[in-house]
Amino acid sequence: MHPMILNFGRWRFAPGMWPTLAAAALIALTVLLGNWQTERAAYKRLLQARVDAGERYSVLRIGPKEVNKAQVLYRRVQAVGVFESKHEIWLDNRIHNGVAGYHVLTPLKLDSGNTYVLVNRGWLPVGTSRNVRPHVTTLAAKVKIDGYAFDPNTRYFELSNSPPQGKLWQNLNFERYTARSRLSLQPFLLQQRNDTGDGLIRDWPRPDTGAAMHVSYAMQWYGLAATLGVLWLVLNLKRKINTDVISN
Repeated sequence: MHPMILNFGRWRFAPGMWPTLAAAALIALTVLLGNWQTERAAYKRLLQARVDAGERYSVLRIGPKEVNKAQVLYRRVQAVGVFESKHEIWLDNRIHNGVAGYHVLTPLKLDSGNTYVLVNRGWLPVGTSRNVRPHVTTLAAKVKIDGYAFDPNTRYFELSNSPPQGKLWQNLNFERYTARSRLSLQPFLLQQRNDTGDGLIRDWPRPDTGAAMHVSYAMQWYGLAATLGVLWLVLNLKRKINTDVISN
């Protein structure tokens, strides 16, 4: 069945109904996916602007009073307190300059209260064997931590769905960590920048929210939609048969 037949000189355009409906559905789907990625890119640009602006704001000093997560994210913050090594966890499979290692996360008990902030203190290499974790110095005295506030639920690639083994975790699941530790935590992760003499490496990359990646995905979806449209046109455009030549 051909719902539409058009003639252009020696050419005839007669698309079938079912192939046309299938092509329309696929083109609509790919355009919608492209639009979704475009919207994600716009959101990530706004987020990146917040990250960049956070470096220009004054330092926020964090106390025991719970802060508003939306207002503190990506800001430079400062906290004073004592580390609680009992609830320290290590995030596995963190790569620095091509070397596998761990991120060491330790809660800091803030001054004048019973509130904590979870601090990503830095990176250290695995060492000669995974069976023996390297030693980390954790100061027992009061320390001042300078750094930036980030969303604690940022996901990384996870090798398995198995639960954390003691202090060794694949990813930080903030809700799970809060339930396990039973600590009253500020709703962000403090990425430490200052040196406290613990030997950890804090060579943090510049935060990138990934807007360019979403733009790339959007272009791929739009390109696929355009390709489907061209294929639909080409496959349904046929040259007319010259019946006069055949009859002679």
